[in-house]
Amino acid sequence: MTDKLAAYRHAGAPLPEQNHLWPLYGAGLENLGHDGQTIAVPLPACGPDELVVRHDACGLCFSDIKVIRLGPEHPRIYRNMHENPVVLGHEVSMTVVVVGQNLRDQYHVGDRFIIQADIFVGGVGYAYGYEIQGGLSQYGVIDRRILDGDHGNYLIPVQPGTGYAEAALTEPWACVIAAYGLTYRTGLKPGGVTWIIGADPDRADYTILAGFDEHSHPDRLLLTNVPAGFAAWLKDRAAALGVPVTEVENLSAPPLAQVDDIVVLGADPGAIETVSPYLSEFGILAIIAARPMPRTVAVDIGRVHYNRWVYVGGPGPDIAQAYSRVPVRSALRPGGRAWFVGAGGPMGRMHVQRAIEAHDAPATILCTDVSDERLADLSQSFAAEAQAHGIEWVSLNPMNGDAYREGMARFAEGGFDDILVLAPVPAVISDAATHLAPRGVMNVFAGVSRGTMARLDLSDVYLKDVRVIGHSASTIDDLRLMLHQAESGRLSPNRSVAAIGSLGAARDGLEAVQDASFPGKVVIYPHIKDMPLTSLHDLKDTLPTVYDKLTDRHEWTVEAEAEFLRLMLL
Repeated sequence: MTDKLAAYRHAGAPLPEQNHLWPLYGAGLENLGHDGQTIAVPLPACGPDELVVRHDACGLCFSDIKVIRLGPEHPRIYRNMHENPVVLGHEVSMTVVVVGQNLRDQYHVGDRFIIQADIFVGGVGYAYGYEIQGGLSQYGVIDRRILDGDHGNYLIPVQPGTGYAEAALTEPWACVIAAYGLTYRTGLKPGGVTWIIGADPDRADYTILAGFDEHSHPDRLLLTNVPAGFAAWLKDRAAALGVPVTEVENLSAPPLAQVDDIVVLGADPGAIETVSPYLSEFGILAIIAARPMPRTVAVDIGRVHYNRWVYVGGPGPDIAQAYSRVPVRSALRPGGRAWFVGAGGPMGRMHVQRAIEAHDAPATILCTDVSDERLADLSQSFAAEAQAHGIEWVSLNPMNGDAYREGMARFAEGGFDDILVLAPVPAVISDAATHLAPRGVMNVFAGVSRGTMARLDLSDVYLKDVRVIGHSASTIDDLRLMLHQAESGRLSPNRSVAAIGSLGAARDGLEAVQDASFPGKVVIYPHIKDMPLTSLHDLKDTLPTVYDKLTDRHEWTVEAEAEFLRLMLL
């Protein structure tokens, strides 16, 4: 290790007077920086209950692009951006360089951390890289909001030998691993609101054998057109439990804006479409039916993704069994067939890598993407590894019409046990759902916005027991778990790196993320000499000694990063 790199890691060198950063003054890349460049501001002061941190590496994310596109309309931005600009960057690793007087027993110069970006204080979000200045700056301030928020301390310590990019990319990786640990209720929400809607005039034999008794029950019951005998049973049970009952005549005007459980008795697409918008966060809609739907149903797939809605079902007559007989599964089925839709992008590659490296991996992995170049790169990175693990590897491009149809034909009969959708396109989501096997699960991981509708055959929910789930973000526990997996060697975030650059290259990096120019992640190093955005492949010509320390698959390593910093630190 050179003296310069050793000094950087120790973080004891005198600090500069200025802090270079990228301010975003409003919507559009044209509002990033000043004349397309960073600006210099005074180095932030450190209060007695604060830390000043050095941002060592920052991954760029499509979530950053959403802020650039929406500007002050973004739901995580609460201020006048023109007067008080946002500094993006939530995938960040950092080192403490100044410790406030009151924190010197707890923190020391040189301590390294990553940060859980979703910071809440009193229920209000102050996300890092949104309301709090993020990693597209050389230095930042860690204040009491971060050190003592609603979930405690949002900083997570990093071991000294962990790479800077490796640590920064645990944030997007935590979102990936969280997608496979989702849990869902297996009954009516205790203390919640349940709305039961009759939609099949020919059937009246319904009951609820669990979750509506003295041990557990909703606190309020709404009824619409429920068969008389079942309605009488519900009202008697509710009276015995002290649960108020409200008759709702108009499906479009319930007395509450949000309902935890909606139960539709019958295969009625129109009723489902009308009442679904009233589902609360983590809401469940249960369909009790035995006949197929007469048509597909328009489902707000954005709410499935962000609000964790889920549709369950069963033939009845017991409503409780619709929840419990096929618990919602989020882990990949061991030995099954898994299809990754839009696999060639940065997040897709992470999902594929995790599936291959999992101890309970699927037997077949299908990767599809509309770019032959991305698919080739994906196969170069992972195909041999998959095959070495006994996994069948298939990659197809939907744009290659006949070849795609021929390749997909072999999956027509059995379908897929798991489908991970990484392309935020409603038609793609709708088509993928038709390929689910019985008891299959489709996870809509792509960031489709709320209000995005996809047409689904919800008959499959109760006739084939399929489930459509969604996921967004991660918790601090997910991030701790991912960092542990990275530092123990179980998963390597470094394999996700596709291009690197200095802080000055961040604008080009964001444009590259927006245009999907690279198959993996773009990582910015704020404390290196000026360097344009550079793919790892191009390091062969520009920094050959760094290139020589990549893996034989030309993937980023801790050793390559050390050599890179040895050459490029300011």
